[in-house]
Amino acid sequence: MTLKETLLKRADFVLENASLAKKSGKTNEYGSIEIDYVKMNSFRTCAKSFILSLFKQEHPYFTSFSDVTRDRYSSNLEAGVAIIENVKAEIINDWLSSIKGLVSAEIYSDFLDMAKHLLDRDYKDAAAVMIGGVLEEQLRQLCIKHGIPITQEKDGKVVPLKADRLNSELAKAEVYNKLDQKNVTAQLDLRNNAAHGSYNQYDKNQVEIMYDSVTNFIVRHQL
Repeated sequence: MTLKETLLKRADFVLENASLAKKSGKTNEYGSIEIDYVKMNSFRTCAKSFILSLFKQEHPYFTSFSDVTRDRYSSNLEAGVAIIENVKAEIINDWLSSIKGLVSAEIYSDFLDMAKHLLDRDYKDAAAVMIGGVLEEQLRQLCIKHGIPITQEKDGKVVPLKADRLNSELAKAEVYNKLDQKNVTAQLDLRNNAAHGSYNQYDKNQVEIMYDSVTNFIVRHQL
């Protein structure tokens, strides 16, 4: 199942919760339809979790949904459903800018899993090269996200900037701090040692630390 299919399946699950909530509605003494508290809360909780998996907390989808579903009348339920339907439409039409980050995260996860598999079998050198490749690609994608050039013209040719330069430019643009920059530099140095056959310059424990460090970096600096 692709990531898009998974997201659509989750959207349908949220909408199914809304349908169950709607069926629980009862007319009160004032003629308004009130939704069962438990059913409404179930819909509201899974919907907010779904929205937050795609957008930040300050995004209009999340803030609007939180506002319109504070009460549990049928009109509140319908307003919440409309927002989820809009989110679903964005997924269907590939309009989500965050999809790129999610896809990248999925791909990175696959490569990092392979690196961990290699590490567990004491193939530290291959693991270090693989982890370093994931880190370099993350730096490149962060530069693209923040409008930082990833190439330069040299001798009449357009050539890609090296990872160290990308790291420096990202820190200069304050995408992350100097501590992150130093940490990235250390991991890139380890990757270079592995790629150039300097296997005695590091040990398995350092590659394990590299794995944890790069994983943490990607989580904290999402696309």
